[in-house]
Amino acid sequence: MMQRIIVDLNISSDEYLRYYQGDARTVLAYSTDGRKVRFPAGVLQRVVTRDGVRGRFAILFNQQGKFEGIERVG
Repeated sequence: MMQRIIVDLNISSDEYLRYYQGDARTVLAYSTDGRKVRFPAGVLQRVVTRDGVRGRFAILFNQQGKFEGIERVG
């Protein structure tokens, strides 16, 4: 069964560029229920726009904790 964590992200395009260039490899965020969430910056490639990454997203992962996907939820 797939699990999900909801996070609100507000990453500017300049800040995202640091991730893209490899200067930063992981993103640290807090879920809407207060958990600290760390995930590879590469997963954001699917949701980045020219304004960066802004909005509410569900990070999907399997029972082993392996990333399965990310989707905008709000």
